[in-house]
Amino acid sequence: MRQFTAVVNPTAGGSSAAAALLQVARVLREAGAELETEYSRSLAHAQDIARDAGERGRVVLAVGGDGITGGIGGALSGTDTVFGIVPAGRGNDFARALELPSDPDALARILLDGEPRPVDTIEVRSAVHDGTVVLGSVYAGVDAVANRHANHARLLKGAASYYAGGLRAVTTWRPADYRVTVDGEEHAVRGYTVVAANSAYYGSGRMIAPGARVDDGLLEVVMIRDAPRHLFFAMMNELKSGTHVARPEVLVLQGREIRIEADRPVPYGADGEVDAVLPVTVKVLPGALKALY
Repeated sequence: MRQFTAVVNPTAGGSSAAAALLQVARVLREAGAELETEYSRSLAHAQDIARDAGERGRVVLAVGGDGITGGIGGALSGTDTVFGIVPAGRGNDFARALELPSDPDALARILLDGEPRPVDTIEVRSAVHDGTVVLGSVYAGVDAVANRHANHARLLKGAASYYAGGLRAVTTWRPADYRVTVDGEEHAVRGYTVVAANSAYYGSGRMIAPGARVDDGLLEVVMIRDAPRHLFFAMMNELKSGTHVARPEVLVLQGREIRIEADRPVPYGADGEVDAVLPVTVKVLPGALKALY
């Protein structure tokens, strides 16, 4: 029987993380599994808890949104620790990519009986991130601005906060001149954003990179080039289904190592956390994390 350590972000999803864990914990304990719960004070604290639990041979559960999921998953990348997710945040995009069920009983059965499967992770290097590892995507441009607005939204939750943040960001965005190097080949792009995606989703269910797979050893590189603002708003709606990639303004490539630069200090984010500016280099780490899904 597995032994679990749940690392909870107490502020995730409007403080709903503890409630989400409670429902799953009941099933785990009724099945005879041992579960200890730790509440994190910060992302770094959550990562320390996760590493310690992994060294003790426990399955580590990230309870919260994409920030703590990416942070803990990144901290366990390259280890033998088994990783699970109890989605309880605003976006839950990596959990969505893994197609984890929303029903707590079904999720608990996966955590109890599922066979760990390897998933890719992303190494991030910049002036701020020296080898930081994340899970879902790294995005540079208007979406990083939008995500910053969403993270500070007080009245809106979930997809609504991301959509409102996107509208606010687009109205003030000035196209940037990007230089994107994909596996040694340079591409000059003037536009809104560049996304290096391991997961298809970001921004609370928006399918930015429909071709991305978490276990193929590749990153999907999505570049949205300059376009009239009304057209960009149309593309925002198309992100629900991923049909935006058929537009001529969207360029999609694949690669293992991507460097993103710009003509000005463009902000970038990773897994819901935004705290740095370009340039940044990202590299896929194939099969580096053992996940339950």
